[in-house]
Amino acid sequence: MIGESQLIEIRNLTKRYGEKLALDDISFTVEIGQVVGLLGLNGAGKSTTMNILTGYISASSGAVLVGGFDITSEGGKAKRMIGYLPEQPAFYPEMRVDEHLSFICGLRGVYKDKKERAAQIDDICAKVGISDVQRRMVRNLSKGYRQRVGFAAALIGQPKVIILDEPTAGLDPSQIIDMRGMIKSRGKQSTVIVSSHILSEIQTVCDRVIVINEGRLIADDTPQRLIEGAAGGLRLRIKGEPEQVRLTLRTVQGVERVERLGTGEPGAHDFVVFSREDCDVREAVFYALAQANMPLLSTGNAGSSLEDVFLRLTRGGGASV
Repeated sequence: MIGESQLIEIRNLTKRYGEKLALDDISFTVEIGQVVGLLGLNGAGKSTTMNILTGYISASSGAVLVGGFDITSEGGKAKRMIGYLPEQPAFYPEMRVDEHLSFICGLRGVYKDKKERAAQIDDICAKVGISDVQRRMVRNLSKGYRQRVGFAAALIGQPKVIILDEPTAGLDPSQIIDMRGMIKSRGKQSTVIVSSHILSEIQTVCDRVIVINEGRLIADDTPQRLIEGAAGGLRLRIKGEPEQVRLTLRTVQGVERVERLGTGEPGAHDFVVFSREDCDVREAVFYALAQANMPLLSTGNAGSSLEDVFLRLTRGGGASV
C-alpha cells in the first residue's frame, strides 16, 4: 500500500522496445506537494517514464501507483488524478480558448453543470493569465499563450499530480519567468513533475531532482545537495584541442585528475581539474596553458551549478586521464 505522504510510487519499472532496454528496473516515490525535476539526455528514458506514468504506454514489468491506484489495472481512477502538459500541446485550432477548455472538461467528465463549468474555466483562465484571450480562436494565439492554454487544460478537474514536459520550450524570457511562477505556485497545491533541458529552470523551481541515464536512475536528491556533493575541483574553459589540453593540464604538479565536461563555446572546452588538497594549482595551470598557447577564457569552482552536476553524472563522471 502506498504511504500516506506518497502520491506516486514507481516500483521496479522496466520497459523494452524489442531488444532495446529503455528503462532498467527504476524505482522511486514522490510525496504530496513536491516539485520534482526529471532529467536525462535524449534517449535516456525520461520520456518513456512520463508516458508510462500518464498511462499512454504500458511497462514491460513493474508497477506505477498514483494515489494508490495502479495505472494499469485501475487506469481510470489513476488518470483522473493526473493533469498533463505535453511538449507540444494538441488543440483544435478552430475552437475558441473557452470552447477548447470546455471540451477538455467533457473528456475528463468533470463540471457537467454548465454554470459550474463556466465558473471553473473562468477561474483556471485567471490563474494562468489567459482571461483576456478566452474568447479568441486558439489558432490566433502566440506560442506563449498556447502554452498557457495547455497548462490550463492540465489543471482541469483539480488533479493532484501535474506532469509538465518541456513547459517553457519556445517561450521568450518574459514568458519563461511567468511559467516558472505558475509552476511554483501550483507546487503548493499539487505534486508537480517537470521534464526540461533548461537546467537553470529545474534548479529554480524544483525541490528535488531525479536523473535518468541509459534507462537507469543514477541520482535522486535536492538540487542543493547534488551540487554540494559534486563540489570540488577547478572548472576551466580553455581554447584548444581537447586531448592536448588534457595532456597539458596533467603536466602540472599536484593535478591528480582531469575531466572534460563538454564544449563551452566554439573552439573552447570546459574541464574540471582535481588536485591534492594541500596544493593550489591555479597559478601553475595558468602558466602551463600560456606556455602551450592555450588561452584560458574563464575559471570557477566545479559543482557550482546543476548543469555541472548533470554533465558529470550523465557522462559517467566525465572523461578523465
